[in-house]
Amino acid sequence: MRFRLLLVVALFSSRWSATAFPIEPARGLAISTEARSELEGSAARLDADLAALERTLGADLRPLLPDVRVLHRAVASVLAHDEFQHTNDVATARSLLVLGFSRAAELRAGHASWTTSTGLVVRGFVSRVDGSVQPYGVVVPPGWQRGGRLDVWLHGRDERLTELRFLGERTKSRGEFAPADAIVVHPYGRYCNAFKFAGETDVLEALGHAVAAYGTDTNRLAIRGFSMGGGGTWHLAAHHPGLWRAAAPGAGFAETARYSHALETKPGPPDWEQRLWHWYDATDYAANLRQVPLIAYSGERDPQKQAAVMMAEAMATEGMQLEHVIGPGVEHRYEPGAKTELARRFDAIMATPAITPEQLDLTTFTLRYPAGEGRVWARFEGLGTHWERARIKARHVNPARVEIETTNVTAFALLASDFSRGTSGRSEILIDRQRLAVDDPGDGPLHFRRESGRWLTTQRAPSTGKRPGLQGPIDDAFLDSFLVVVPTGKSRLPAVDAWVQKSWRQFTNDWRAQFRGEPRVKRDVDVTPADLAAHHVVVWGDPDSNALLARMRGKLPAKWDRNRIRIGTNNVASADHVPSFIAPNPLNPMRYVVVNSGHTFASWQGTNARQTPWLPDWAVWTLSPDEAPRVESAGFFDERWN
Repeated sequence: MRFRLLLVVALFSSRWSATAFPIEPARGLAISTEARSELEGSAARLDADLAALERTLGADLRPLLPDVRVLHRAVASVLAHDEFQHTNDVATARSLLVLGFSRAAELRAGHASWTTSTGLVVRGFVSRVDGSVQPYGVVVPPGWQRGGRLDVWLHGRDERLTELRFLGERTKSRGEFAPADAIVVHPYGRYCNAFKFAGETDVLEALGHAVAAYGTDTNRLAIRGFSMGGGGTWHLAAHHPGLWRAAAPGAGFAETARYSHALETKPGPPDWEQRLWHWYDATDYAANLRQVPLIAYSGERDPQKQAAVMMAEAMATEGMQLEHVIGPGVEHRYEPGAKTELARRFDAIMATPAITPEQLDLTTFTLRYPAGEGRVWARFEGLGTHWERARIKARHVNPARVEIETTNVTAFALLASDFSRGTSGRSEILIDRQRLAVDDPGDGPLHFRRESGRWLTTQRAPSTGKRPGLQGPIDDAFLDSFLVVVPTGKSRLPAVDAWVQKSWRQFTNDWRAQFRGEPRVKRDVDVTPADLAAHHVVVWGDPDSNALLARMRGKLPAKWDRNRIRIGTNNVASADHVPSFIAPNPLNPMRYVVVNSGHTFASWQGTNARQTPWLPDWAVWTLSPDEAPRVESAGFFDERWN
């Protein structure tokens, strides 16, 4: 019963009150009045410099402004929110501001030396998720030349890791591994979420920014990390198998239930939450590691050795054996001899050329991870049922013939540049024993869909129903660009109006604390067609109070008026209930609309493994004047958003 009460509080809390289990930088140490005045004055001057540069810089140098803005933002943020966590943070803030002024001066003079510097470099980029400037660090070896190797390193858990602390570390430490022939990218990962949700997007955006900035070989990308970073490495290697030449997770976690003991207290989490563990559990995606050479590391006495044990079991069921280096006699750290051996083996893999595989064995539980990246030449485009295992096994028999077996797949694509192997004319595809003859599509992919039990070729990917990037659940909208739309009207239902007004403000506060950004916010009457084209919209209110929601009336999977709410099998009174849900935006079906919800997970102090979605595609909240709002029911829409 205690767990059930905590669950209700946490579900409710992410939009209403302080989270039950917060992971966010704590209120920091007091600093002297003199130090605060000094830093605030310097930060204001740097902000003015940036504003002037924004007006005067040419198009060639303007893209480098985030490399300065990220330094200003790191200091301004800890000042605004009293997040000085350590006694040397004031000195770190001074050094970052000095670096910011130096870079601003260089830009005014028409150059940017840090873009070609070796050693430790800090960079910034504008995140597409919320438009905030996010930091990452780079280790550039002497003699670096474009076209070389790039390693991503994911940091461990640190509940005091503000941007200030992160950038300070990245100006002083080369990290665990710094190969002589590789650039090493250190993403911030949006703080402390195990590189999930917006933290996952942050890793991929930092990687993309660094690849463009340094001209690295996209066939020589590696991912490594330790502890929480090891958990992130298990996840990103298994879910994005086409990106990486190799992966090396150290410790961490690889699944939710057994690592966090989530099922040991009865009653356990609701069914919808357990189904959503399939989003991030790397054990579910073990088959994808056929495409990624992987070497795990664990300390012999480290409780987090459990991650490698679980992955070894999952890989064994797929007929694979996990390569596992164990540090003798140590707990949660690298043992020096084992670390040297791990580096030797890993560097040997990275020194060999990457080859597009003749055979693929791909699995997913959601179109959030459709494959089709890098050297992986097949992509999921439709599932029979989300959150159940889907599979594609494909092999090139010869340049003009591919054989494919599918499970729980209704649409997929073959990326033609790898499929056709340069042949012309007609080729033969055997799908689930059905033979199809297809013409060479040139540079475009080949799309296939299943209708009435038969496979057909099509010209394009599915444009309706759940599809990659538009498949839910609620939290999926916050992995990409979103706009919060608040009501200018007032609901005729007082309880609903009070809930909405408090909830959207709490979400924006929680987003800054949890994901270290500032959500874009607009009034309903100010939303433009350009906004609808560029962003998922997160709409708060009801059809009476929010003009944008009123424009969608009758076009959403929830039927909602002043009297009743009808969603799923629910038919409840509007006066004391509120729906939360995600669906394709009827005003732009290429984007989501989210109604009355922010991110749904609540952070846990015990383990990042429980940072998983807590609500599915839709939920109904019961409002009461005497107790906290609670989720009365929740569920998933079907594959056609019904």
